Amino acid sequence: MKNEKLLNTLLGPLSKNNPVAVQVLGICSALAVTVELKPALVMGLSVTVIVALANVVISLIRNTIPSSVRIIVQLVVVAALVTIVSEVLKAYVYDVSVQLSVYIGLIITNCILMGRLEAFAMGNKPWDSFLDGVGNGVGYALILIVVAFFRELLGSGTLLGYPVVPQCVYNAGYVNCGLMMMPAMALILVACVIWVHRSVDKDLQEK
Repeated sequence: MKNEKLLNTLLGPLSKNNPVAVQVLGICSALAVTVELKPALVMGLSVTVIVALANVVISLIRNTIPSSVRIIVQLVVVAALVTIVSEVLKAYVYDVSVQLSVYIGLIITNCILMGRLEAFAMGNKPWDSFLDGVGNGVGYALILIVVAFFRELLGSGTLLGYPVVPQCVYNAGYVNCGLMMMPAMALILVACVIWVHRSVDKDLQEK
C-alpha cells in the first residue's frame, strides 16, 4: 500500500494530475520559453530540481514553521534555490541562460512550485515530498517539451538548433510557419495538448 501510494505520488503528475494539462498551472512560462527545444528542456529540468529540493527542505522544517509566516519561509527557500540554479546555468550553459533571461528568476512565482509546497510538503514526509516534486516537475517539463518540439520544428525547421527539414523540401516551396514563433501559437498548442489529454483520459471528461 505504501509503495503504491509513493508510485502514485511520483507518476500521477505525469498524466492524471498533470500540473499544466489538468491543473492548468505554469502556463506563462510554457508560452515564454518554448520557442526552441533547448531552453524548454533547461527550464523543465530547473523547475524539477527546484520543486524537488524545495519540497524536501519545507518538509524537513514544516513542524517548526509558524503558520503566520509559512508563505514567507517558503518564498525564502525557493528564492535561495532559484539563485543557485541561476548561477549554475550562467556558469555552464550561459547561452541558454541568456535565452531564458528573467524567466529563471521568475520560477519563484511559478504557481506549481508554491502550490506543491503548501498543499503537499507542509503535510508530508521528506521522501514523499521529494517524489511529489520530481513528479510535478517532470510533468510540467513534458508539456514544455511537446510544445517546444512543434514550435521549433514547424517555426524554424530545426530541433535543438540542428536543421531537420531537408533543403529539397524548401526548394519544393515549403516555408517555415512564422506564426509558431508567436506566444499566441504556444497558447494554442497548450490548448491542443489539454484537449488531446482530456480526450484520451475518460476520467477527466467527467470532471
